This record gives sequence, structure tokens and C-alpha cells, in this order.
Amino acid sequence: MIVLGVESSCDETGLALYDTERGLLSHALYSQVAMHEEYGGVVPELASRDHIRRALPLLDEALSKANIALDKVDAIAYTQGPGLAGALLVGSSVACSLGLAIDKPVLGIHHLEGHLLSPLLASEPPEFPFIALLVSGGHTQLMRVDGVGQYTLLGETLDDAAGEAFDKSAKLLGLGYPGGPAISRLAEFGDPLAYKLPRPMMHSKDFNFSFSGLKTAVLTVVKNHEEKVIANICEQDKADIARGFVDAIVEVLTAKCVSALKHTGLKRLVIAGGVGANAQLRASLNAAAAKKRFKVYYPELEFCTDNGAMIAFAGAMRLQINPQAAKRDYSFNVRPRWPLDELREV
Repeated sequence: MIVLGVESSCDETGLALYDTERGLLSHALYSQVAMHEEYGGVVPELASRDHIRRALPLLDEALSKANIALDKVDAIAYTQGPGLAGALLVGSSVACSLGLAIDKPVLGIHHLEGHLLSPLLASEPPEFPFIALLVSGGHTQLMRVDGVGQYTLLGETLDDAAGEAFDKSAKLLGLGYPGGPAISRLAEFGDPLAYKLPRPMMHSKDFNFSFSGLKTAVLTVVKNHEEKVIANICEQDKADIARGFVDAIVEVLTAKCVSALKHTGLKRLVIAGGVGANAQLRASLNAAAAKKRFKVYYPELEFCTDNGAMIAFAGAMRLQINPQAAKRDYSFNVRPRWPLDELREV
């Protein structure tokens, strides 16, 4: 069974083809980062318009890479939510129009489920059950995963997600957009002893997170400099602040993951979402895994950010369990807000 995946939830347009027998056949991706950079963040209207421009050329690219015709596709999976409403509408309308044109069923996929299952695309995928840390721009959640559609929420962020804290703290340091990779790179040159920033909720005895206070601590440090304009803070000071921030957030994420594994008795940890590409987080988790004797799994770096491959794969997994999950009803609706724990077993 060949599934076409369409992703358009925010600022990446992705299309991919996944075969349940041969694996991932192809994927094509376009990132809007350069377009949004001058605005300091994603502009929803511009994002939607760009998805319209990119979707069909990327479809042609994915089909060409896989060397198959569109009518050989058996089903089409698309991101139904969560995400930006206008962006989701573009991908949904493209997917349903294609389904109608070639008379193939379509299936709406939860964006976070795509991230959650993306490490299974790796050459050495984890087995169920496992603990998953979903850590991205808009979400920080710890889940117990017993199978496709079998997700138990253990804890989540109460305010800013980890990715939001990265971006907002980077902006305070004058690093621009996207802030996460920039502050991570700068932190490599910082002194870990220069700033000891708070580790919010690390000892809360639950699996929830809170990162708005950490962001505020960065703001306080910046304002306490004699020169109040961030441009006048020397580069070494910026690097030291970045290091203090990254160390704090990584320590909290690592501690919560270790606690969740201990609580459940599981020995497999899966990291999913854009922040999963962070080098410091990976190093910390790998060190904890060696010490505590559990195994940690990451998606390939190219699948950490939003992409069509994870949507095609999630669609294929659901259709293998329930072939009737895809429909030939080509009307559609999108779900900009859609908690992952509302998903039911297929």
C-alpha cells in the first residue's frame, strides 16, 4: 500500500510517499524560514499563500523521486491539525482534491502523532511500549505510547513550550528567527558557571513543565546589565547567558524523562519534534541513558522538523490496522486546536 502524505501545519510544506512494503519512497520539503525571518516569526497569511505555491511542485518532485505515477497511490494522508488554520486548510484542500481526482480515499492525521511516530522511520526503530518526549515550538509533552493510537498523557507544559522558550530567549539576546538553533550554537561558546538560571518544576514530583519563568529570568539578566540595549552587551556575555539558558532547559527535560521512565518501569525513550535536533539535549539524554541503562531513540535529523514523511507514515500505520479509516468523503474540516490525548485507538 502506497500512502501520499501532505503536511502544511505551519511554515514547512512537505509531501512524501510511503510504501508499507518498501518503506519511505521519497519526500520533498520546502521551508519558509527565510521568508518569515525578516518579521521575527511566522506570519500566518504569508505562510498560507506560500503553501499554495509550493504544494503541487513538491508533489511532482516526490512522485518523480519515487518514479511512480499519482494514480498508483492507494491513499492520501494529510495534516488535519493542530496548527495554523489557514495553513491547514491549504494542505487539506490539496489532499482531498487529489483524492477526488484519482478516486482514492483520504485520511486526516494528527500533526503530533506524525512527530510521535517519526522515530519509527529510522533504521533501528523502537518497539512499543515506550515513553515519548514531544518537544517542539508549540508543545512539550511526556506520553506513554503502547501502540498506534494508544497514547497516555503523563505531563505537559503549563505555559511556554520548550521551543517557544528557545525562540523568545533568543529574541531577547538579539539572535533573530528562528531562535532555537541560534541560541544553541551560541551556547557552545558560553561559560557554564557564569549564570545559574532557575530549573522550573524540576522537583515538582510530577511530569509537567513550565518555561515562562526561565524566559523571564533571561530577560532579568539582560536588563541587569549596565547597558540596557541588547546590542551593547558583548558577545561573550550573550554566549554565557545562552549557555545558562540551554543548560537549564536541558537539565529539566532530561530529569523529567528519567522520572517518567522510572515511574512506568519502561526502558525505551523516544524524542520527537524540532527541539529533538538540539545537540545539547541529545548529549544530556545520551549520558543519562548510559548511566541509568535505558535506550533513547531520535528521528533522523531531517525528520525532526515538520515534514510529509511522518504524515505519510502515520497514515500508513493507521490504515494497516484499520483499512476503513480512510474515506471517500472529500469534504473536510481542520482542527487548529486538537489535544493528542483525544485520539482514540484505530
